[in-house]
Amino acid sequence: MRPWFVRALWMGLLHGAVQTGVAAVGVRSPEASSIRPIALGLLIVAAVLWGAVDTLRDLDGRGMQWFIASLIAGPFAGALGVIGSALLVDQTGQEALWVALTGGAAFTALLVLAPAGLGMLLGGFLAKEDPASPRSRP
Repeated sequence: MRPWFVRALWMGLLHGAVQTGVAAVGVRSPEASSIRPIALGLLIVAAVLWGAVDTLRDLDGRGMQWFIASLIAGPFAGALGVIGSALLVDQTGQEALWVALTGGAAFTALLVLAPAGLGMLLGGFLAKEDPASPRSRP
């Protein structure tokens, strides 16, 4: 299985589940206004950590893999969020699908790609430089 597919699948599932969970909390407890920033923070932390791990593992082409994964995870998470909200939260209809597949997907793609890029940058700082490794030679 391709690495970008695994990232797209898991990040899409995570984002779709969080969208559904935030919608469920918003419907059942409207006074719980702090759930959205907490959920957003958890999504950012997940992508940062995964990006850092990819750098520490020295995965080839990790930037392009995260780019492709974010482009796929965006619409996938949007569709899952709408389906999850329709089935588990309220009577969300198909009119919400177009918004989720356009603006929502773009936001999710950025919410996957930007933190993963930050994680890859931080992972580069955390990686130990081995004098015998090909990366440390000029």
